[in-house]
Formats: sequence, structure tokens, C-alpha cells
Amino acid sequence: MSMTSSEATASSPGTVLIACAHGTNNAEGRQRINEVRAEIAALRPGVKVLEAYVDVQEPALPEVVAGLAAGVRAVVVPLLLTVGFHVQVDIAEAVASRPDTVAAAPLGPDPRLAKLLDERLGKLPQGWGIVLAAAGSSRPEAAEQIEVLAADLAVRRPERIVAAYGASARPSIPEAVAQLRADGVAGVAVASYLLAPGYFHDQLAKTGADVVAAPLLPSVLLAELAVEHFDAAVSAAPDA
Repeated sequence: MSMTSSEATASSPGTVLIACAHGTNNAEGRQRINEVRAEIAALRPGVKVLEAYVDVQEPALPEVVAGLAAGVRAVVVPLLLTVGFHVQVDIAEAVASRPDTVAAAPLGPDPRLAKLLDERLGKLPQGWGIVLAAAGSSRPEAAEQIEVLAADLAVRRPERIVAAYGASARPSIPEAVAQLRADGVAGVAVASYLLAPGYFHDQLAKTGADVVAAPLLPSVLLAELAVEHFDAAVSAAPDA
């Protein structure tokens, strides 16, 4: 008989949650990710929560995984918003390097994130357009997920919405801003599909938009999603 996620989690009190973020040199961005980890720990007080990164910061994910004691079960929870290289390669390789280690799904897309983006944008003047700005990935699955999110956001907004990317995919965010202006919108707002302040969010101010919304954090929703995905991974793991 299959167990519910909560039952699986309760039956695996020794399972470690590795909260794996991208990493940033931005002090506020680091603080926001630290806050998410603290919120995850508060939501699952019986679970050991470790920090790890795929770039920029230490400790690096492979080192964290390698440092786990033998026989300890671990779930790597990507504090990342879509599938992409870091999920499909960096995290996948780290998980494959050790028994009793699995990866959870990234935090998005999720209709609740569209709601949060809607809240960050607030009310806009009539006739404006919105660029949904994601970091970008060379993986086509990532762009497909951003289009899903754009559709979820469009259900909530009257404005025309165009998905765009900071790197590795097209259109770029400046291209999307320019296209909306060419199409005659009265103004352009950028919805920042980024977790926290950092390099990519800083670039949004240089895209020619009239308004740039704040990133997703702070919001306890991201910790709630991380815990949901942890629970699902525990439940699906062999011998869970």
C-alpha cells in the first residue's frame, strides 16, 4: 500500500534535505536564500537541512553529498525555478554519485508562483504589456516551463504577456521589451521570475522597461514548495 507524503516523511526521520541553490555574490540574495533554508527547517523541524550550491558559493553540492555518512538517506531539493543544466547535469551527477540519494523537482513552474508574480506586479496602467523575465537555459524543457507559467499568469492579468530570457534562449528580455513597444503598448513592466536580487535581476533595469517588479523572495511560498517536493521525493524513493 502506498503512503502519503507526510507518512513517508514521518517514517524517514533520518532523511537529510539538501537545499541546493545556484549561488550569488549579492549579499541580499544570499540573505534571502538563507531565509528560505531557515523557513524549510521551521516547516520540517525533525529534518536536518543542509546548504549547498551549484555555482559561485560554497559548499559545493558534490562536496556536501560526498560528506554524508554512509547509509544516510538524502534528498537534494533544487532551490531553482525550472529544469535546466544545473538540475539535469550538476544535481543529477551529484545524486548519481552516492547511494540513498535522490533529487526532488525544482520549485517551478507552479500556478502559485504565477499568483506571486501577479502580486509583485500589482496594478498596471491600462494598455501596458508584461515581459515575464526568466534567467534562461539552453534546455528546451526550461523554455516550455516558462511558457506554461506565462499562460498561468495570463489567466490573472489583462495585459499581453511575453516570455523572455536573460541568457541562452530567445527572445532576450530587451528584445521582448522592444517588441511590445513596437506593437503599440503604452508601457512595459517586467515580471522578475527570479528568486532573489543578484546579477540577473540587476540586468532587468537595463532592458528598457518602464517598471521592474521585485523578485519572488521574500515569500514563505518558496519554502512550502521545497518541502512539498521533498515529501514527494521521499514518498517516491525506493523502500520509502
